[in-house]
Amino acid sequence: MSFSELGLDEAILRAVHDQGYDTPTPIQRQAIPAVLSGGDLLAGAQTGTGKTAGFTLPILQRLMQSPARKRGSIRALILAPTRELAAQVEESVRSYSRHLPLSSMVMFGGVGMQPQITRLRKPLDILVACPGRLLDHAGQGTVDLSGIEILVLDEADRMLDMGFIHDIRRVLRLLPAKRQNLLFSATFSDDIKRLAEGLLDKPALIEVARRNATAETVAQKVYLVDRERKRELLAELITRHNWYQVLVFTRTKHGANRLAEQLDKQGISAMAIHGNKSQSARTRALAEFKAGALQVLVATDIAARGIDISELPHVVNFELPNVAEDYVHRIGRTGRAGSEGEAVSLVCVDENKLLAGIERLIGRSLPKNTLPGFEPDPSIKPEPIPNGQQRGGRRGGGNGGNGGGRGNAARSGAPRTSAAPKRATGNAPKAGDNSGQRRRRRRPATTPA
Repeated sequence: MSFSELGLDEAILRAVHDQGYDTPTPIQRQAIPAVLSGGDLLAGAQTGTGKTAGFTLPILQRLMQSPARKRGSIRALILAPTRELAAQVEESVRSYSRHLPLSSMVMFGGVGMQPQITRLRKPLDILVACPGRLLDHAGQGTVDLSGIEILVLDEADRMLDMGFIHDIRRVLRLLPAKRQNLLFSATFSDDIKRLAEGLLDKPALIEVARRNATAETVAQKVYLVDRERKRELLAELITRHNWYQVLVFTRTKHGANRLAEQLDKQGISAMAIHGNKSQSARTRALAEFKAGALQVLVATDIAARGIDISELPHVVNFELPNVAEDYVHRIGRTGRAGSEGEAVSLVCVDENKLLAGIERLIGRSLPKNTLPGFEPDPSIKPEPIPNGQQRGGRRGGGNGGNGGGRGNAARSGAPRTSAAPKRATGNAPKAGDNSGQRRRRRRPATTPA
């Protein structure tokens, strides 16, 4: 099947061709017709399957085919959990609408509000926003959401993990009751299904890969090593194999900073990216990494969910995540859109339970390796990891964050329709709020923020 068989307008097809795409992925083949039909949609797609185009392309077509309900108003709202993902999505919107008379903008925190206010005064069709900053504008009366026709919750699982449910409910109360709702998620957790029941009206249900599956294009391996020799082993692997573009994950912001500094001192160019970094620093580090000027980008989970780099060759878990599902999201940064990638985990004796939890989640045992000269000392006893115990595979709290992606599109099923209770639009359950402040579940200071 080609994109032209999906009923898309010629101007949109030209933009798709400009981006070098000819064949739609499984999520795109199923989601595009579903969105064009005008109904609600609950779509579960493994990270990296191209779901951004899966909702962007049909949204552009729907906006072009129908007159605006309210002249000069914002017609489509796309909510994303993080700055990087919001910027990535809006960049896709601009790319695919390049031959259309439609305008878009991105809105997130960490930067001044005045340039955003100035942009909001001009004609605007599509707004991509992070919930917190959107509510800041709503509180100041600088954004009007009364003309929204289509709402997208992108990476909805990460938004719930980050504690944005209260913000989402507050945004819903600002929208018109009659609209199309699209919920896209990398995983179909029970929390996602509960959110869908309250938001979506008889949605089409699409899943293109089993829950928590990892891409078959990613080669996964584990190196067993003592906790104090991880940095030394990482540097050895990078230099020995001449890895030129490596995304490395740590659990904490402090750990990310320290590792980046240590690698840089060893002559391996590295920078850290996390929630405490300014937006300009995050943007600069990501740009240098994408351009190949930076060899290693050290990130926390919250800062990496929105990193989309085509053909990223290597992902390294310097520390295993406390939550097994985050392993799937981490390694989903490589092996994207059918390309091959490698995911390496450095595992010390403290992390054996975390490794076992990951293997249970993905349904496979990961190959264990030792590098000569770095064999672990069997006399070393495990030490507790703060917040390292999993509770039934679900996150015990959440804050900060990023996300977005393309991955294994090999498995797909025909769209299924699932009835859900009629959405609670303007009357979503109320929660106490501190005007404009993001609501986040509490998490110990030792975990990424």
